[in-house]
Amino acid sequence: MFWLLFCIFFAACLGAGITGGLFPPGPWYRALAKPWWTPPDWVFPVTWMVLYICMATAGARAAMVEGNGIAMAFWAMQIAFNGLWTPVFFGLRNIRLGLGIIVILWLTVLSGLLAMWAVDWIAGALFVPYLIWVSIAAALNVEVWRLNPDEAAKGKAS
Repeated sequence: MFWLLFCIFFAACLGAGITGGLFPPGPWYRALAKPWWTPPDWVFPVTWMVLYICMATAGARAAMVEGNGIAMAFWAMQIAFNGLWTPVFFGLRNIRLGLGIIVILWLTVLSGLLAMWAVDWIAGALFVPYLIWVSIAAALNVEVWRLNPDEAAKGKAS
């Protein structure tokens, strides 16, 4: 049963991840000023694959536990906001709205971590790297906004 659930949760992760292929960073993002600590491009797909495995494992573990409703609701919310950020930031090129979405994503990841920890501490612990990565991504989003005020202002009109 675990492996079936894992496959379902992993498919949801990959579904969210497909937005990276549909809305790649491209020349617009490369032209933006970014902080010195921006990870190199190759780090993103590697990190996300590891995180997707952790997220799917956490979801499958929590799904098998009684009283998991809140944990599952937050899991569903976080994957929805996860899949939404890329089309908004890279597709619409809306840095400001992207920041709003990533703040909500961070809150849903934290809430999911806590809710899963309550039903299965290993599931909760598997969300810790995800929360760290979303924190880094949010900080990067803030810095891109700060370093590119003219480009960020364009997003207000969208």
